[in-house]
Amino acid sequence: MPQQTQSAPEPALPAREVGALAAGRAEAAEAARSLDPDVVRALLDAGFARHFVPVAHGGSGGGFGALTDAVTAIGASCPATAWCASIALSLSRMAGFLPEEGRKRIWQDGPDVLVAGSVSPRGRALPADGGWQLTGTWPYVSAVEHSDWALVLGLAKTPDAPAERRIFAVPRSAYAVERTWSDIGMRATGSHTLTVDDLHVPGEMSFPVDDLMAGRPSADGGVSGGAGAAVPGVPLAAVNGLFFCLPMLGAAEGALAHWSAYAQDRLRAERPGVPGPGRAFYEETLARAGGEIDAARLLLERIAAVADSGREITALETARAQRDCALVADLLVGAVDRLFRASGTAGHSESSPLQRLWRDVHSAAGHIVLQFGPNASAYAAQALPAGPSEP
Repeated sequence: MPQQTQSAPEPALPAREVGALAAGRAEAAEAARSLDPDVVRALLDAGFARHFVPVAHGGSGGGFGALTDAVTAIGASCPATAWCASIALSLSRMAGFLPEEGRKRIWQDGPDVLVAGSVSPRGRALPADGGWQLTGTWPYVSAVEHSDWALVLGLAKTPDAPAERRIFAVPRSAYAVERTWSDIGMRATGSHTLTVDDLHVPGEMSFPVDDLMAGRPSADGGVSGGAGAAVPGVPLAAVNGLFFCLPMLGAAEGALAHWSAYAQDRLRAERPGVPGPGRAFYEETLARAGGEIDAARLLLERIAAVADSGREITALETARAQRDCALVADLLVGAVDRLFRASGTAGHSESSPLQRLWRDVHSAAGHIVLQFGPNASAYAAQALPAGPSEP
């Protein structure tokens, strides 16, 4: 596995300006069920697409440490925009596993390329002319309408071998988009359906999904540089949940800020003898929700630190990261629920950003990667391995 070296901390991505722009466009983006094009351009200008792109291809070659503040700064204003930014980060990182010729093709015009995609095995591929003939339908592909490329997973079948799961890189001109996204939360992510019909994918535009899962870069050096980070050397499961949790963390921190302003107004207007919650109610809500959100941030920061450590990540650490992300999702849903319930009818109004943050957190927490039960079992299998049975 490629080794990392320690270096100075990465500069933060300029995210707050993106968040402010996204907040102003959030209502229209929800109605359109797609990000505003100006917001997408701002994300690209801020470096979200190029962050994990190898330096050899013009990218920043960044690591995971810079992501927490960057993604959460956007998520506090617009979780849907933060979600799309985080997914763009994840997918551009995955593109680094392509063979060199494939990487050159994706980033031939520069590193600010928005890659969307899905690692659900919804496609099938047959060998053809040094590559593959691909057909499939992939739902829930965030930001797909704004994408330049897509990475999709399909089962590749050859006559004399078992089916192999492979990732295929497909240019925007080769896939169609069906507008199917209808969830009540994360509306602006535009997580519509991508379809490919009998497309020839050259061999250099594909790689085995097992390489991604193991963090095994291609033999010709698909390794990100900069910040001392050999990013593709990190197994997917060790960081996958991070990309889904960071927008949730931002949403929860934004909800806490909105609720705190509301609580201060309520306390200033409090009058003796007037029915309503007392100061202790607001104090307990603030302390408990704030503590849960802080705990979630610390867990996610540990995942990023392990990923950037430069050493081999153990199976136990990988399972712990999966456990922690699922636990973070539960913590953040609980914290935002507490704030939402304690916000009164004002917080439930459609004019209040709090109700959008609440919806978006719940929608994000429904992702299959963030379900606690399966992740608890995977963690226990590593932390409590079964020994030989006694005679």
